[in-house]
Amino acid sequence: MNTTPGPLDVTFTGPIGIEIKGDLWSCVEFPGSVELFGTGKAIKVVRLADDEPVSLALMPNGSGCHMVSISAKVRKKLGKNVGDDVTVHLSERLS
Repeated sequence: MNTTPGPLDVTFTGPIGIEIKGDLWSCVEFPGSVELFGTGKAIKVVRLADDEPVSLALMPNGSGCHMVSISAKVRKKLGKNVGDDVTVHLSERLS
């Protein structure tokens, strides 16, 4: 469990697209995140999405784990669409 800010080395891959309350969000689900971080609340992290650096928050998705948003700008840079897999690497927990 990683409950304090500091370096991380966590990688996961998943499809872009999570259905939340009937809407499709351009996010990737991070299974096991609550157990890893010891919280179901938002967590600020430094991450790479297919090697594109972004500093954002892992947001709770309401089903017991977190999700990572993949914005339209990042999807365009990556050449990805909703439904495509993306690999996310977390390198540091900021909060």
